[in-house]
This record gives sequence, structure tokens and C-alpha cells, in this order.
Amino acid sequence: MTDDGTVTRVAAGPGTYWTPGTHILWRYRENGGEHFHIARPVTVVRDDAELLAVWLAPGTECVKPVLADGTPVHLEPLESRYTKPRTVQRDRWFGTGVLKVAQPGRPWSVWLFWEPGWRFKNWYVNLEQPLVRWAGGVDSEDHFLDISVHPDRSWHWRDEDEFAQAQRDGLMDPATAERVRAAGQEAVEVIRAWGEPFADGWPHWRPDPSWTVPSLPEDWDRTPAHVSS
Repeated sequence: MTDDGTVTRVAAGPGTYWTPGTHILWRYRENGGEHFHIARPVTVVRDDAELLAVWLAPGTECVKPVLADGTPVHLEPLESRYTKPRTVQRDRWFGTGVLKVAQPGRPWSVWLFWEPGWRFKNWYVNLEQPLVRWAGGVDSEDHFLDISVHPDRSWHWRDEDEFAQAQRDGLMDPATAERVRAAGQEAVEVIRAWGEPFADGWPHWRPDPSWTVPSLPEDWDRTPAHVSS
């Protein structure tokens, strides 16, 4: 990473991995479009053939979608949430940080949340397209449906109403919705078996105190010159 904390321009193709401490972007494309509407600068914790783990630090400047009039998306009634015009705005990630863990090729990532004072809160399974790597980070598209997993290993579906609304609004065709449901069931089986990454001790992980908070580059929405899965 550079001294000013900007995203390091490094190659990360097949067989090439980011070293711990590198700053990259974790981005999501808008649903039903080609533009990026979520961009989060993160710090690489681990990156190899088995796993990518990154840290989203408190106070990180990010990009998020909002309605065209500036209204936060979650405040808009569900019936019109996905049909009203949108734009993006810069904001900061407040509260505690988030550890994001993803296994190559899997259609979900697992996020870990803590309460203040590092009391572990929960895992969050974010169903999404498998991450695609490029020189500056990883890209995906969110699939609305999620799973919350608690420290006692209990779990429940989240955002089923948004998942259904996205289908009604034409943001997800029936075949894609079926694949997402199947991915969710596969994730549930991993949870029930307490497989990776749930059994890997990540709730005890802590960020390196020497790490700086990554900055959001001006070209956060640039089109990758080369991508790989």
C-alpha cells in the first residue's frame, strides 16, 4: 500500500494474491445495470487459493446508493424501493468494523460483526455472485437474500421480502432466483455442519493496529482492464 493509504495498483490474476495489509476495493454492481453503486475500500487480511478475507475499518469513506432526492434506500417503502430513480453518494462506515470472508467461486460471502468492545455479535451470509477479481479489488452483484447466524449457531433468513420484491420488479428472473435459493440452501448446509469459515476462529481475530484506514479513490467506479474469478 502507499504511504497515503490509497489503493495499491497490484496485479491479482490467477495465482497472484494480495499481501496482508494491501488496500483494495470491494464493489457491487447495481442490480439490473452495469454501473457500480457500492464501493468499499478494505484492507486485505488473508488472500490465497482457499480464502479472501478483508477488513472494513470504522470511518472508511464508501459509496452507497440513495434515491435521487437523497432519501436513504431503506426508508423508501418496499413497493417502490427498486423502481424509483437512484444515484450514489459518498458516506462513511460508522460503528464497528466488518470482517468479510469469501471462498473462491462460492456465491456468497460471510461477514462478521462485533459490538463495541469486540463482543462478537453475529455472522452474516451475503448471497451474491461469486467475486470477480481485478487489479484493484473484487466485484460482485448482491442477490438480496441473506442469512444471519448467531454465536449459538442458530440462524434465520433475512430480507426475504426484498428478495421477493426484486423479482416482482424484474431485477431478478425466475432462473436466477432459483439459483440464489439453491445457493442459500447450500450455505445453510455449511452452517448446520459448522464448516468453513464458521469453525475457523474468526470471531477472535483482530486487525493489525498499525493498519491505516484506506481512502476512497476518485476512480472508484472505473472499469477493470482485466478480471478473473
